[in-house]
Amino acid sequence: MASLLHHPLCAFSRSTRLALAECGVEAELNEEKPWEWRPEFLALNPAGTLPVLIPDDGPPIAGWYAISEWLSDTLDDRPITAFQPFPGEADARAEARRLVEWFHHKFHSEVTDYLVIEKVFRRFGPNSTSPDMDAMRAGRDNLRYHMAYIGHLTETRSWLAGDALSFADLAAAAHLSALDYIGEVPWEQFEAAKNWYALVKSRPSFRPLLLDRVAGFVPAGTYADLDF
Repeated sequence: MASLLHHPLCAFSRSTRLALAECGVEAELNEEKPWEWRPEFLALNPAGTLPVLIPDDGPPIAGWYAISEWLSDTLDDRPITAFQPFPGEADARAEARRLVEWFHHKFHSEVTDYLVIEKVFRRFGPNSTSPDMDAMRAGRDNLRYHMAYIGHLTETRSWLAGDALSFADLAAAAHLSALDYIGEVPWEQFEAAKNWYALVKSRPSFRPLLLDRVAGFVPAGTYADLDF
């Protein structure tokens, strides 16, 4: 069986866990604390970032991008009806990749990095400090813009990138789930985005994420509630 080095509140790890589950690829989860900079971990990924997938028959695959492309490249090894990270024709695949870039780069740098990093990860590591409240306020303001954009997409498409579930949906849901764990998503103000997230959240691939718990942090009441 493959193994995945991850952290429960790392959105990149979460999107990869969802993609692996949707593709039917079983992987043993091994929690990694990247701030510890373990030599054994750095030997697998010198960048020191998560996630890292170790297939049972190949070398380590480091990073959400490389893993998502590996899943696409190995489609022939799975049933034809299996989930495709980037489905459809060339234009549809390009749109899915654009949105993955949006959530894993723009959303992360403008929202997740401010809220999850400041509220959770800053407490760990060798130089732990209190959260930067200005950064958290900026993250909350930016989140409203992104929630409105998600709502716009879901009002004009079946899924974020088009007619089929794609890695774009998983990337967006991964970030929102991490934020939802710490109670930072104003669901009641963004009904369209909430309805889309409820669809993704109800999928079997999401169930293991809803069982995640991080020491010192109790999840918000909406986190594991499918009828939030």
